[in-house]
Amino acid sequence: MKDLLAQLWTPEVQTAFVFAVACLVILYVLSIVWVARDAYLRGTYWYAWAVVALVPLLGVIAYCLLRPPLLLIDRDEQELEVALKQRQLMKYGECAQCGYPVEADYVLCPNCHTQLKNLCPSCHHALDPRWSVCPYCTTPVAGQAVQQRGASQQARRAGGVR
Repeated sequence: MKDLLAQLWTPEVQTAFVFAVACLVILYVLSIVWVARDAYLRGTYWYAWAVVALVPLLGVIAYCLLRPPLLLIDRDEQELEVALKQRQLMKYGECAQCGYPVEADYVLCPNCHTQLKNLCPSCHHALDPRWSVCPYCTTPVAGQAVQQRGASQQARRAGGVR
C-alpha cells in the first residue's frame, strides 16, 4: 500500500494539491471580503456578516439569501426619483367641483367650467383666489377676487350648471 501511495504522490501531484489548497484559501478570504464590502454598501451590519461569512460556504450562502435587495446608493437614487415624480405631480390637481384632473395654471375646469383661479386684470396670469396682489405685476386684486367669484356663481346659476 505504501508503494502504491508513493507512486501516486509524486512531486507534480503534491504541487497541484498545494496549488488547489492555496486557491481555495484565497477564494475563502475573498468571499469574506466580498460579503463584508457588499454588506457595507447595502447599509447593514457588515462586521456581523463578515463573522457569519467565516463559516465556509454556508455563511456566504446565508448572506446571499438574507441580504437587503438594494445598495444604499440605489435606494437613495430611488427616493430621489420618487420625490421628483411627486414634485412633477404637484403641478396637477383635481377640480373641487367634479374631480376632473386639472393643471396648476388652469383658470377654468375644462369639464364642468368651474372657475379655479382668478385672472390678473393687468398681466392676465392665473392667480390663486386667496391672493390680494398679483405676484407677477404687483397689481392689487383683492376686490376683484370676490367680484369674480360672485359673477361666476351667478353665471352658473343662470346657465343651469351647479
